[in-house]
Amino acid sequence: MTRFWVGGYGADMEGQADGIGLLAVADGQGPTTLGYRGAVAPAPSPSWLAQHPTLDVVYAALEGAGEVAAFARTGERALRPLGRPVAAGQYVCHLAVSPDGRFLVASCYGDGRVVRIGLGPDGALQPDARDKAAELREALFGDRGAEEREGGDESEHRADPTAAVDPYASDPNRLDRSLSPSKDGDPRVSHAHAAAFLPDGRIATTDLGYDLVRIWRPAPTGLALDHEVVLPRGSGPRHMVVHPSGHLHVVTEYSCELFTLAADREGRWGLVAGTPISAIATPGHDYPAELSRSKDGETLYAGVRGSNTVAALRVRGSGERVEPLALADAGVDWPRHHLVHDGALLVAGQRSDEITVLDLDDRTGAPGRIRHRTPAPAPTHLLPVR
Repeated sequence: MTRFWVGGYGADMEGQADGIGLLAVADGQGPTTLGYRGAVAPAPSPSWLAQHPTLDVVYAALEGAGEVAAFARTGERALRPLGRPVAAGQYVCHLAVSPDGRFLVASCYGDGRVVRIGLGPDGALQPDARDKAAELREALFGDRGAEEREGGDESEHRADPTAAVDPYASDPNRLDRSLSPSKDGDPRVSHAHAAAFLPDGRIATTDLGYDLVRIWRPAPTGLALDHEVVLPRGSGPRHMVVHPSGHLHVVTEYSCELFTLAADREGRWGLVAGTPISAIATPGHDYPAELSRSKDGETLYAGVRGSNTVAALRVRGSGERVEPLALADAGVDWPRHHLVHDGALLVAGQRSDEITVLDLDDRTGAPGRIRHRTPAPAPTHLLPVR
């Protein structure tokens, strides 16, 4: 049976979702019966979901609460909380689990934090020693312990003790009013948005506010910053996919482009190519969101909020060149997330409370007609049930 966990926005993020939902086809029926079956795990705004690589454990970024929660699967259609949620940072919006299942990386849009959280043998979140001390203070002193925790060390779980630095801070024209989301006169702000594990074990993260792709090395107590790749000012790198060739493709929210990064012989990453998402995408009106790829890596798909389209791009050469291929109507308002599954593209429309299924051309991979649609409350992420 085809099933997906569905993340969504709840009341604290101006949505109607009341937890992690289930999207499934009717028993014994085909894909045109795919429908939202309701919430299976109550949670406040689980906007991004991630699967443990070997265990039946799902992690949720509780965006409004600034926490990460773990859920264990219990049966075909149910999830139960696995331990208590762990604080991450303001508006935590993305999670990536390490291939060995030892930790996850959370990206926080609100304060720019990149957070490493350990995972136990059962997949449970493992707070560090400072969090255990805070729990002990709360048990001993009650509210006083909580007050101390709120006023204490803000760097708990912090991957990097030093705040991100704006690479364009010394530029007198650093406020590009045609692209920057900031109000006139406001400084640029760090906005971590996604993480991806690279083939050599390092981790790439995007900073949408500072136009950076940051490369990290795992360290005994967190993550150590290796180096940074500076993208064009005002581009707004959001999400990434790792190509089978080892190249890293990055979609930008503000400039509506796709950049390709590669590592040199010394392992230092740099920008090698860039192309517009589509011929009609307009910065300031369109805001690309999710980026995904076909299984073979020959086609990339970018959801574009604003024009509410899905742009397909063809990967050429050995992964270093990308060119526009096709453009299709997403069939939803504000396509926040999408994924490729079984010859189709599922698209989550955050503002239209709907999920669509688009055909993919067998030969070219281009998205086509809308095959099916189903209501779902403020969907923001789709995760296949393993």
